[in-house]
Amino acid sequence: MRYLERLAQFICKNMTLWVVILSAIAFFYPAPFKPIGKYISYLLGVIMLGMGLTMSLEDFRLVLTRPKDVFYGVFFRYLIMPLVGFGAAKLLGLPPALAAGMVLLGAAPSGTGSNVMTYIAKGDTALSITVSSINTILAPVLTTYIFSFLAGSMIPIDVGALLLDIVKIVLVPVAAGVVLHMLVPSLVEKLAKVVPAVSVIFIVAIIASVVALNSAKLATMAFILFVAVVIHNTAGLLLGYYAGRTVGMSRKKSRAITFEIGMENSGLAVALALAHLDPMAALPAAVMTVWEYIAGSLLASYWGNKPVDGIAAPAGEAIAAAK
Repeated sequence: MRYLERLAQFICKNMTLWVVILSAIAFFYPAPFKPIGKYISYLLGVIMLGMGLTMSLEDFRLVLTRPKDVFYGVFFRYLIMPLVGFGAAKLLGLPPALAAGMVLLGAAPSGTGSNVMTYIAKGDTALSITVSSINTILAPVLTTYIFSFLAGSMIPIDVGALLLDIVKIVLVPVAAGVVLHMLVPSLVEKLAKVVPAVSVIFIVAIIASVVALNSAKLATMAFILFVAVVIHNTAGLLLGYYAGRTVGMSRKKSRAITFEIGMENSGLAVALALAHLDPMAALPAAVMTVWEYIAGSLLASYWGNKPVDGIAAPAGEAIAAAK
């Protein structure tokens, strides 16, 4: 078991490296990776199950004790990023499929990577975990209808099918994970050290598949796509922080909101794009998976070396490995 734990840590620690290597291979030799596309929704379901295994009812306690903070986190998440995605697509004149992919990426809930970045940045980790959990639970309704409203003029959208897919891919696996956490906590505690590595492997496989499916188009669109994603992520991080400060949040809380806004569940956006849109619409989310961890870790490290509101965060604070 110790060997597996060390291997899992190695896999998770070098996630960006695996994404870059496998994506490069998939770009030049796409054939072996294309068949994975048919199974992306299942792979993402396993990833969301893993997320559910790390969640408990305690994660929702702040909804009752600090409802205003949680509301702001959810409200800003689903207000800022869809509009930023829509604005970036219009500003750069992206073709309809890529534009829709940008909006879908923005309308997705925050990703679990935001919790890790918040911890490193000495932000309010409890707030980050709660906001991520609520964002994920609300995704079937909010992601579906926000995306439909903003992207409906770009491409045809089957709202009912999209909502059902998000329920199946996100809500059901997450709920199953939470239930298992409640019923067999000792088993889940053991699995928690390995589950993140499984999620990383599946995410890398998903991204490689997207690159393979779009290898021909990616060669001509790489630059504009990269610019769009950088604009999207940078604007999200900046607006997330200053939105928090504007409504009176402390720097510690605002750091949490920053990553809740700027880091997205790009895997979900990839799966939905491949299932309901042109495969090219999955490219923004695939690129974002790499970029948001690079930008997020740089910002988190910078903040982590600075005091929060004039007081250094406790040195012994810990966070669950998968959160």
